[in-house]
Amino acid sequence: MIVDGFNLESDLVCEGIVGDGCGGGRVFFVENDSLYAYDPMTKAKLLLLEELVSAKYISKSGCIITIKCERDILEFDLSTYKN
Repeated sequence: MIVDGFNLESDLVCEGIVGDGCGGGRVFFVENDSLYAYDPMTKAKLLLLEELVSAKYISKSGCIITIKCERDILEFDLSTYKN
């Protein structure tokens, strides 16, 4: 499924579900070793986290975005903007 140019089937893209905690309705994605949030209503892209090394997969549950990298698993908390 494609949303605003984002392939939701990609391992480096996930969608925030409205009502699941934080970031509902936004698309979260990794591009150029950085994690971003995209708001389809405003068309704004927000940088959340930089220096991700070899990100392989991202997922979101509630306020936590999990980023699986080649050597690490990182968790980014949308409620605090910290990992």
